[in-house]
This record gives sequence, structure tokens and C-alpha cells, in this order.
Amino acid sequence: MTGTTPAVPFTADDYRSRMTRAAHTAADAGLAGLLIAPGPDMVWLTGYTPTAITERLTLLVLTPGRDPVLIVPTLEAPDAAKADGAAVLGLRDWTDGTDPYAVTAGLLAGDGRFGISDNAWAMHLLGLQKTLPDTSYASLTDALPMLRAVKDAAELELLAAAGAAADATFEEIRKVPFAGRRESDVGHDLADLLRRFGHEQVDFTIVGSGPNGANPHHEVGDRVIQDGDMVVLDFGGLKDGYGSDTTRTVHVGAPTAEEREVHDIVRAAQEAGCRAVRPGAACQEVDRAARAVIDDAGYGEFFIHRTGHGIGVTTHEPPYMIEGEEQPLVPGMCFSVEPGIYLPGRFGVRIEDIVTVTEEGGRRFNNTTREMVTVG
Repeated sequence: MTGTTPAVPFTADDYRSRMTRAAHTAADAGLAGLLIAPGPDMVWLTGYTPTAITERLTLLVLTPGRDPVLIVPTLEAPDAAKADGAAVLGLRDWTDGTDPYAVTAGLLAGDGRFGISDNAWAMHLLGLQKTLPDTSYASLTDALPMLRAVKDAAELELLAAAGAAADATFEEIRKVPFAGRRESDVGHDLADLLRRFGHEQVDFTIVGSGPNGANPHHEVGDRVIQDGDMVVLDFGGLKDGYGSDTTRTVHVGAPTAEEREVHDIVRAAQEAGCRAVRPGAACQEVDRAARAVIDDAGYGEFFIHRTGHGIGVTTHEPPYMIEGEEQPLVPGMCFSVEPGIYLPGRFGVRIEDIVTVTEEGGRRFNNTTREMVTVG
């Protein structure tokens, strides 16, 4: 597998459908519209990424019953016109020395409440509030957390391909030498392999050896991996614009009985979490199912994070598999199931797959072995 087969691009109609659905979803939530700043939401809705994100206002305005409008600086307008979704957008440019907030205000209800991207610059939000003092705003995470959560068939294919590329990376990394090399060396190997198998962006390569594996987000360091180490490998990024994220825990040489036992507990917990995936189940039920296995084994205090997070055009997004999240699972949602046990000063174990909700239950996008793997 090379992972380099080009993905079929989304069409202008795909982007039109997303923007129309987003506008209607906003109306159903009691919002007068959506204001989308450059970032993942804008990419998903329009296919447009500015060449440079600066202090100049760029904003997608979506309001029910009106055509979408992308406000851009004049010097960025030619690039915006080339975006995959530009054919179904109205482009409105503004020049330096004019007021972009006045341009935007003409598209908005003066007393409306709008959803706005979490990553919008404060100066832009404050500028809008000054121009339209009777408007109010809610972050998209609060107002529409599930905006991108349910993937269509084409998105699911891209996520499956990203998962397969991550799997191919694991199959190769288990062949390389571990003992006597630094964590950073193995991390570089992981990044190179992800790119070889088609990733255009590597978001993280966690290599937690020995006691460093007890820190879930250790990433990589200069520690030299030793014979007898447990090593947590967590890696992923974007392939054709969609995310991968998988974790396997390997052992350098033969594991002890305790290490094997802890690994088996995590594997059973991960399996329980995946079995809990079904339409209509609350997100927290996935967390509860995985956590119960670890609690019952006496390691509950050492499972110190949520069981999972959504994935799509970013590697971390809603929904979250965590206690208190009552959002029902819907076919097309995609998220990680990644319980772990972390013994401070000693070692850690985590096993992670990306799972999508199907009509019948769940389907994994990662299929490498979850058994203990030994490396050299």
C-alpha cells in the first residue's frame, strides 16, 4: 500500500449542501445566522483556506434564506475565487482603508444572535459588536457542537483511507529498531511513514517509552529506549484533508506478567468501549463501558482522560466520549475509543481505534492487532 491514490474532490454542490444545512441548523437553534472565520469550519463549508491568516477580516456569512457570502480582503479575492466552493458563494471584497465591519453589517440583522467560529479573532468580534451593538454572539462549540459531526459517505471513505494509512504506518514501524534509539528518532520514523502513506500533514507522533508512557501527551523526547520498556505509540494527521489517529502500545523484548496483565485490561476496556457504539446510545455510555473494565480491575484511578474525541477535518473535535455527554450517537459520527492505564514513574498503556457509528453498531477504521506486540 502506498496511500497515494488521489481522493475524489468535493464538488461545488457538496459545499452548497453543507452551507444550506448549516444555515438551517442555525435557524433551528434560534440563531439569525453563522459567522465563519478561517479555520476548519470554513474549509469544510467552502473548501477555502486563505493563503495568509492576518488581521484583515475574512468571514463567511450564512443566513437562512439568503445566498452565502464570503467577505475577503481585495488582495485575497483572486485566491478565494479559485476555492472549490466559490461557484456557489457570493464574494464581497473590501480594500484597505475601508471598514470591513460596515460591509459585514449590511448582511446581518441588527438585533440578531449569531453563531461564530471559536477561532475568530477577538478584534473582529469586537469590531462587529461596535458596529452592531444590539447583536449578540455564541461560540459554535456551545451553539452547534455537532455541526460537522455526522459525516457523509464521501467523508467516511476519506476517514477510512486515513485510518488504513495509519495502520500501514504501524505495520512498518514495528519492524524498525527501538532499543538504543531515542524516542525522537522513532517519532521521526513515524512522521516519515505517515507522509509515505499519503498524509499531507502530521499532527502528532507520541513515543512514550518506559516511565514517559505514563504521561498520555508526552509526545517525544531524548530518552533512549531500553530493552524491557513499554512504549506507547500514538500518531496521526491529515490525509486528503481528513484525520487519522491511532495508538498501539508495544514492548521492547519480553514483557513481564504485570505488563502483560495491564495491557490485557486496556485491550478489554477498548473492546468494551467499541461494543458500546450503537445508534441512540449516549456518548457517555462509550466512556462508561470502557471505564468499567478498568475500574473493576482495580486501576480506575490510573485512567485519567476521556475515552474518546471526534475526528474529521481536524484530529480533535466534537463529539466527546466523556461522562456527562448525553449527545446521542448518530450514524456517520466518527470518534476515537482510547482507554489507557498510566502508572506514574513506571509505564503506560493505551490502545486506540477510530470508530464510526453505523445503522447496526460501529465500524473501526483501524484494524492492526491489539494484542501485545514485541519489538527489537
